[in-house]
Amino acid sequence: MSGAVPAGPTRVRRLPRGPRPENVPLLVGRACALVGLLDIAAGVFPRFRHSRMHALAEVLPGSFGPFAAALSLSAGVLLLLLAHGLRRRKRRAWRAAVALLPLGALAQFGYRHSVLGVLISLALLAPLLRHRDQFAALPDPRSRWRALANFVLMGAGSLALGLLVVNAHPHRMIGSPSLADRLTHVLYGLFGVEGPVHYAGNTSWTVAFSLGALGLLTAVTTIYLAFRPEHPAARLTEEDEVRLRALLARHGGRDSLGHFALRRDKAVVFSPSGKAAVTYRVVSGVMLASGDPIGDVEAWPGAIERFMDEARAHSWTPAVMGCSETGGEVWTRETGLDALELGDEAVVDVADFSLAGRAMRNVRQMVKRIERAGYETRVRRVADLPDAELDRVRRAAGAWRGTDTERGFSMALGRVGDPADGDCLIATAHKQDAEPGPYGDLKAVLHFVPWGTDGVSLDLMRRDRAADPGMNELLIVAALQAAPRLGITRVSLNFAMFRAALARGEKIGAGPVLRAWRGLLVFLSRWFQIESLYKFNAKFRPRWEPRFVVYRSSSDLPRIGFAAMQAEGFVTLTPPLPRALRRPTPPRRPCAHGDAHAT
Repeated sequence: MSGAVPAGPTRVRRLPRGPRPENVPLLVGRACALVGLLDIAAGVFPRFRHSRMHALAEVLPGSFGPFAAALSLSAGVLLLLLAHGLRRRKRRAWRAAVALLPLGALAQFGYRHSVLGVLISLALLAPLLRHRDQFAALPDPRSRWRALANFVLMGAGSLALGLLVVNAHPHRMIGSPSLADRLTHVLYGLFGVEGPVHYAGNTSWTVAFSLGALGLLTAVTTIYLAFRPEHPAARLTEEDEVRLRALLARHGGRDSLGHFALRRDKAVVFSPSGKAAVTYRVVSGVMLASGDPIGDVEAWPGAIERFMDEARAHSWTPAVMGCSETGGEVWTRETGLDALELGDEAVVDVADFSLAGRAMRNVRQMVKRIERAGYETRVRRVADLPDAELDRVRRAAGAWRGTDTERGFSMALGRVGDPADGDCLIATAHKQDAEPGPYGDLKAVLHFVPWGTDGVSLDLMRRDRAADPGMNELLIVAALQAAPRLGITRVSLNFAMFRAALARGEKIGAGPVLRAWRGLLVFLSRWFQIESLYKFNAKFRPRWEPRFVVYRSSSDLPRIGFAAMQAEGFVTLTPPLPRALRRPTPPRRPCAHGDAHAT
């Protein structure tokens, strides 16, 4: 009896697969940097003639070798510069790389006669062409500081590479020139002028062409960055501001950070229905939003989708700083991003506030002491201040700023006394019997922005450094006591980063990890107001509302943190241009981002 033999398990042969398309820009960027280094090496170091190529080299024009060396060096430097843009999927970087790779391959073949170098360059060109749809990101906002930074960095790099080029031909060098002569030769060569170092044979042309190419490259890239077609930095247009104020009038009571969306150095994207919006600023390639979206919660997903579309279009890293728990839930649900608790916002309910009791003893004693010293307080709406006094407050707030850079982004409006901000609140401290200063008897200023119709959020605290300590406590208490007559039921104070860790880490029973984390935060408080802001806010017995940072991946957190520090003014990479170099401020008009969404 014969039976069927059961077939054994069949092996499915898997075809080799390439990288995922979304990973191609990262891999191509790294490969581009490698090819750039190879091209630089090919242009700097003397050629290694292969016996089979020697005959070809003999029939080439005499100037082709030096020209090829300069071309290889220039292509390598440019490919190194383009590697970062390729990793960020920039379309302009892709176009430039596609043009440079064949030129670099030609230069390597003409100077070093290296078939391997040619194959490597062309091998990188293949995935660039195959995955060209992955490189569609639009350019970043323009900055003239990038041109200056390029000039400095490229100049230093060209000087270093030029010195390497000059020293790469010791057997062809005539005499023994000193280091000063070689540096002089490099500097002259960058400007296309012959220097004091001389070589035998064709090497003088090779060195001259290479140095001239480096100088020309520095000049061309700097000029391009300075005068490239404008893609303006985002600004809030007058029309956008009107639409945002209308949304805040209807839904502004939902988030205490809502009014800070009216900063005029932010851009905005609206939901398709126009019932919600997200404001943001781009810092170092990070698209930073702050607080919750503005408007109707049901329309938030539409605004968030537009925000993410904008981030993808420019290959920006999306991030949200200081959103509420509700906002964090919507952001993570709609985008797949993650959220991390960043700290807590101190909110004081006016009805529950009182200076009575042991817990408020320190604040009560400080306020009484300052009042006995002759200080008085006034709490008014901006619209109720006379123009002369408002101007004095504005000038004093600018003069008493502790740093040259205006700090704040998530919880700062960036202006005081604007006619459009009549609902803002100003608390001032005055000392009548003191000798009048440049701002009269004014000694301290607190500025609050509206939080719906029945709340305010603290914007800035400024005081005369010569005034008695405790001005901020005095004015916060004055604002809380004046709140009922102004129809205010809740006041948002400062944001305390990592408040929970600081509070739990000092309690009995805290573990070693929590204590170590708190110790690190206390150490960092020497430079950043982490512990001091927490303790200042805690004086007023607030309720704590958690705030979150929303991010794409944990690897983005350092970059997001650095961008947030730049936005808040703690790190300044681009100080203001000198007045003579500034362009006239153009009329406020819609930015390119807004136009793209309007079409």
